[in-house]
Amino acid sequence: MNEKKLPFSEAQIREIIKSHPTPFHIYDEDAIAANVRKLINAFAWVPDFKEYFAVKATPNPYIMKLLKAEGVGADCSSLPELMLCEKVGISGHDIVFSANDTPYAEFAKAMELGALINLDDITMIDFLAENGPLPEWICLRYNPGPLLKSGNDIIGKPEEAKYGMTREQIFEAVSGLRKKGVRHFGLHTMVVSNELDVKGLINTARMMFELAVEVQTKLGVAVEFLDFGGGIGVPYRPEESFVDYDVLSGGIKEQYEKIMLPAGLDAVRLSFECGRAVTGPYGYLVTTAIHHKDIWKQYIGTDASMADLMRPGMYGAYHHLTVMGKENAPADHVYDVTGSLCENCDKFAVDRRLPKITEGDILVIHDTGAHGHSMGFNYNGKLRSAELPLHKDGSVTQIRRPETVEDLFATLDFSDL
Repeated sequence: MNEKKLPFSEAQIREIIKSHPTPFHIYDEDAIAANVRKLINAFAWVPDFKEYFAVKATPNPYIMKLLKAEGVGADCSSLPELMLCEKVGISGHDIVFSANDTPYAEFAKAMELGALINLDDITMIDFLAENGPLPEWICLRYNPGPLLKSGNDIIGKPEEAKYGMTREQIFEAVSGLRKKGVRHFGLHTMVVSNELDVKGLINTARMMFELAVEVQTKLGVAVEFLDFGGGIGVPYRPEESFVDYDVLSGGIKEQYEKIMLPAGLDAVRLSFECGRAVTGPYGYLVTTAIHHKDIWKQYIGTDASMADLMRPGMYGAYHHLTVMGKENAPADHVYDVTGSLCENCDKFAVDRRLPKITEGDILVIHDTGAHGHSMGFNYNGKLRSAELPLHKDGSVTQIRRPETVEDLFATLDFSDL
């Protein structure tokens, strides 16, 4: 169970709205820092542990700088994400570049920054070699396929996922890369996403430990870097519970001592690339109720839309919703809470029991700190909203301004009209 509490009051948020009209995303910066610190401290027993923040979750330099101060690196999958790292001052092996179907220019930028290159497919070896020298460090992404009984709704079954190499390809790739002069190897996997079952996360680590030992046994190569992906989940529903980092760490330590230490693999960097788990629970989409409609169902229309938060429409995902000032009022109405997009899936909540909502009420959608603003889009001419960090003293600053129509039209040519 987790209480869906807010780090601000109705009075505070209405004061913020005077300067920053809704909709906007707001992030509790102290809670984010404390959360990632807790994750890192749980793995203090690891000789070399690194959390790489998945930049795609919240690609904002302010958030990245906040996390960098806690010793966090960056997991990147595109050229703009690498450029954000460069601007924030993240480089070298504090970056993992995990990409698929990637143009060479993006690999080149990653290598320029000294990033760990994580190859998604065996054909990428020749692709890189044809375009320039290979880096001395290469990581390989593993897809266990049917060897793993199941993934989850976001990743899908491993054998149906587009990511990674088969077990046989991993061995072939290590052997081939060594012949081409690569001297340092890592292994990576991402078989689940938003996973709350700690046993599944521990089993992922066990699977990678066993693969590392097998690579050493068969090929005489000591794996120096293991990345377990970013699968740690967020309890979006109140009845769900946060993953206990200490329990997770204890389970992984048990497997590490059982599998890795006897093989002499005690100098391996162990890492996660969590994005959702780091910032997700500490971001909120704030929107205003502007319409109500009563036909076959009761609808509450807001000034936000799926362009501000795609997950409910894309995945049917649940996000908790608070009506400010009515937290203790009876939830005696059933609503669909919607946006103005010309798509029927533009709904933040379906058949949700809530207090009576009237125009002007402030609605707060929880757990939007990852894959919220970053998945925004401009369909229907929608403009993406602002991002604000909430500081310890209750004040905010604007770290991304809201888009304007001029921004939307900036890439169009009206000269011949």
